[in-house]
Amino acid sequence: MRRQAKFRPLLTAVFFLILCGLTYGRFISDQPDLFSDGVVRESKVPNFLRLHAAEETCEQTYGFMPCTSTGLGNLFLILVYGYLMFLAATYLSTGSELLLEILGPGIVGGLFLPILGALPDAMLILVSGLSGSVETAQSQVSVGMGLLAGSTVMLITVIWGTCIIVGKCDIENNLAVDSRDTKGLSLTGSGITTDVWTSYAGIIMAISVIPFVIVQLPQILHSDSGRHLSVLIALIVSVTSLISYCLYQVFQPVVQRRRLAYVKHKHVISGVLTHLKKHALGRLSKDDGTPNEEVLTKLFKTIDADDDGFLSQAELRALIAGIKFNEINMDEDDALAKVIRDFDTSLDSQVDLNEFILGIGKWLAEAQGARGGSNNADSMKYIDDYHKQTKREHELLGEQSDEIVEGVENPRSTSIKAGLLLLLGTVIAAAFADPLVDAVDNFSAATSIPTFFISFIALPLATNSSEAVSAIIFASRKKIRSASLTFSELYGAVTMNNALCLSVFLGLVYARGLTWDFSSEVLVILIVCIVMGVFASVRTTFPLWTAILAFLLYPFSLALVYVLDYVFGWS
Repeated sequence: MRRQAKFRPLLTAVFFLILCGLTYGRFISDQPDLFSDGVVRESKVPNFLRLHAAEETCEQTYGFMPCTSTGLGNLFLILVYGYLMFLAATYLSTGSELLLEILGPGIVGGLFLPILGALPDAMLILVSGLSGSVETAQSQVSVGMGLLAGSTVMLITVIWGTCIIVGKCDIENNLAVDSRDTKGLSLTGSGITTDVWTSYAGIIMAISVIPFVIVQLPQILHSDSGRHLSVLIALIVSVTSLISYCLYQVFQPVVQRRRLAYVKHKHVISGVLTHLKKHALGRLSKDDGTPNEEVLTKLFKTIDADDDGFLSQAELRALIAGIKFNEINMDEDDALAKVIRDFDTSLDSQVDLNEFILGIGKWLAEAQGARGGSNNADSMKYIDDYHKQTKREHELLGEQSDEIVEGVENPRSTSIKAGLLLLLGTVIAAAFADPLVDAVDNFSAATSIPTFFISFIALPLATNSSEAVSAIIFASRKKIRSASLTFSELYGAVTMNNALCLSVFLGLVYARGLTWDFSSEVLVILIVCIVMGVFASVRTTFPLWTAILAFLLYPFSLALVYVLDYVFGWS
């Protein structure tokens, strides 16, 4: 595999050159048009190296890239340039992962990696609006909009649904059980579960469509006077959203660790209360919810092994040792510190009887409050409910221990390799984005197929293939943690499309004075992002039937654009 990867760029270049020789395109004219001495000279270029002249002229990108005016020839060029864009996305993805191994998350994971992931799409959108005159740019800019809409829709419909299928596990008590898949294709009994951070990512994705709404306001209000201003306002909001999202990604690990520490604290409370409830000779609280001092005093004396009227750290450690906290990956020292912090109000590193009763009373009140203040007078069932609730919260938050990155053996060579891959991916994306846009535009002219539909279907396959394959492979691990990371990355990729790629697009429209006339395309993006974003915000478990809904959104999006543009004449 290493040998294949080593020669892959060379084989790609050779393959590209061979195929270029077969392209039905146009070489330099045999007879110059501007000057002639009346003598026709035979060309010195061998026939097998020549690209025969097409019946209709076409403009060569950069003055030397192959071009053609036929539909089949342009389809071939789309495949070649699309494959090169796929290579660019793969190199950027691989280089980003190597960089993350060396530098870790934070600025790298939150700022650079999302931008690098959206770079191929941004390049294509950029060149689609920079080419030629304003009229040419207005014609080709629909390629950029098709790519923007196509990438967004494909990621959270087709790829989203595929990840549900390959990552499905048995669902019990509204939670997917890791690595257990015995229910087959059960639409309700099989599916995936994600953590709450994934839900937040879905909400952010839905919020990121605000600039689309702003830029559409003049069309909604049937006004032509404020279109240029609305583009500027939407651009400012989009850039602000991009910066805010990157900052959120940078500081999210800190917030996540604090939330996890808070949930672990609640799990200590529920664990100790459950343990005391099992060993108490009576109920821990009275009918009015106040602590039962008689029962708690007996428990205190049981824990106080030396009978000195105080619970030392050693005695509290013995109590904690009998409680199973290993299910949430928390050691005894951490649990002991949390108990001491809540109980030891005198700060003497030990707990007397009054402190013990007050501490247990505070914990009981918190457990009752988790049920909205309701309490069953005949049992202490609310403690068990509180324990189940805190355990579920911990599972949905996800554990951080598996995110620890091992040291890289040779960081210097790895850094060089990462830099070269990132540079190579960027160069390929920058070099072949313009030829790909031209090929799509020429193919549209030759076949009379709108450029939007070509770029909507074909281009995302090139720019998002590596990301899609990686997400599917990761989802196939069939764990809550892997599913959470997979869907967080999908939501994050769409958010970057709606922030970075849209910022580039709006910047082009504003700078070149282009007309914003993409009402149906924007409506499709709004529908898909809002539906899937709301879906992610209201639930963390997704049964198999949700994949069918996601799949149906893809053809629905295509049909909606076609009906609105070509039946109702929106465009």
